[in-house]
Amino acid sequence: MRLQRKRWFQVLRPISPRANLVIGCLSFLVPILIWALVSYVPWIWHPQVLITNPGSVDYLQVGMRMDKEAFAGEAADAVAEKRKPPQGIPANPIYLPAPHEVARALYTSFTTPPATQDGNWLHQSLWHSIQIIFWGFVISSAIGVPLGILCGTYAAVARLNEPFIEFFRYLPAPAFGALAVAILGIYDGPKITIIVIGTLFQQVLIVANTTRKLDIGLVEAALTLGAKDARKLLARVVIPGILPDLYRDQRILLGWAWTYLIVAELIGTTSGITWFITQQARYQHFDNVYAAIIMIGILGLGTDMLLALMGRRLFPWDRSLGKTA
Repeated sequence: MRLQRKRWFQVLRPISPRANLVIGCLSFLVPILIWALVSYVPWIWHPQVLITNPGSVDYLQVGMRMDKEAFAGEAADAVAEKRKPPQGIPANPIYLPAPHEVARALYTSFTTPPATQDGNWLHQSLWHSIQIIFWGFVISSAIGVPLGILCGTYAAVARLNEPFIEFFRYLPAPAFGALAVAILGIYDGPKITIIVIGTLFQQVLIVANTTRKLDIGLVEAALTLGAKDARKLLARVVIPGILPDLYRDQRILLGWAWTYLIVAELIGTTSGITWFITQQARYQHFDNVYAAIIMIGILGLGTDMLLALMGRRLFPWDRSLGKTA
């Protein structure tokens, strides 16, 4: 066991496939175990009482939750006045449902009709949000990747663009929400714009930095062999040379796009997974709120794992893609 621990914690050395699987499973099992302990073990953290019998206290109802101190006070007053005391069981606040409740909500949220007539099913909300992410990231990449490559390749282009980009990337994307609505209307345009603004300027700088890390020896060898055309150098040397790192950058930046989704969907019309979460929280269906949040995580992680698998197939010579997958 001691030798195994040493193998797990060797500096800058990979671990075995078995250890990789075990530790990867633990990264999910440990938080779930903590959540289960907090939910099912009363003496760990149950600050409230779930009323099972209101007794002689008029304002209490079955299923109501109240703080332990307030419940103890009401019970003591009832006993002192020789009235029937209320009864209850230890419980967590309503905003922290138990794991089995969220697991049940993951199923029922797909089978339960919307609470309002104009509401959307969970799968409809998810699909709408996926489209927002897709178009926002596609537009951002269509501009950011070519500009980043040019900035990383040519110092003059970098000097012309990067000072302004460095300034603009510190501006919070949600601050442009009102302006985006005024220009693009109240539908999906402003949402896509927020995702573009949130990822584009970071993308240019990251891609430019990746391009600068290209081995200059490859460019010098191409020049020695007679490649004088700048367009050919870009197309046949620079871009192929950075493709694995560029692909990894795009995976990371796609995760950033997901982080802007909730803010983006608060702008303009109410739609997407954000609207579903807001509606469920309004009716205090927090098990559905957790289910929707978990679905976002599953979609994001699933997409990243799929992209990692594709990266290993597209760039089998690049070992770093295998390390980050």
